[in-house]
Amino acid sequence: MIEHDPVITVTRRPDAQSHILASESLLNAQGVQLHQTDRGGNVTYHGPGQLVAYPIVDLHAAKLRIHEYIRTLEAAIIDTLAHYDITAHADPTATGVWVQPQHHFKSDQPAKIAAIGVRVRRWITLHGLAINLDPNMDHFNLIIPCGLANRPVISIAQILGQEHTPTMDQLAAILFDNLQTKLQSSLPRTAPPAASPAPAGE
Repeated sequence: MIEHDPVITVTRRPDAQSHILASESLLNAQGVQLHQTDRGGNVTYHGPGQLVAYPIVDLHAAKLRIHEYIRTLEAAIIDTLAHYDITAHADPTATGVWVQPQHHFKSDQPAKIAAIGVRVRRWITLHGLAINLDPNMDHFNLIIPCGLANRPVISIAQILGQEHTPTMDQLAAILFDNLQTKLQSSLPRTAPPAASPAPAGE
């Protein structure tokens, strides 16, 4: 579990590049890197204040298909948010975790609070999930997140307020417990690691 430096990751999907709204010069001015990735999905942003987790799971041993694994990640995130009295849900038409529209959004669409993008190689999972704790929300305006226009993005801090927002390590511990519960056959029963910075693009 880590926090990245500000970075936009874009997949090889033909339409993914078109969902980057900022020019290279603007990205440089904002201190945001751009990297291509081999995960599934479209284009997304990672940065400080966002908890990123990369579970490494043997799907064959866990007896999970890829879509079941993604649903399992969504369920772990939903349970994690419920710990902080945030009601969230999955959307069968759009991978990720969502909350109902908030009063300070003009959109009446659910807002994305967590993104998921994975790849599977020889039944072993790569990449993972990202939960918006308290990132720079302006950086999401540099892209169309996940290629979903008119779908807002939200953070835990925006919902709870700064005074009630957990620390990154607190959130990481709750998420770890929920992932372990959902993936008992794949995750070792060890102490939860603290979230730590990592170079962008890893």
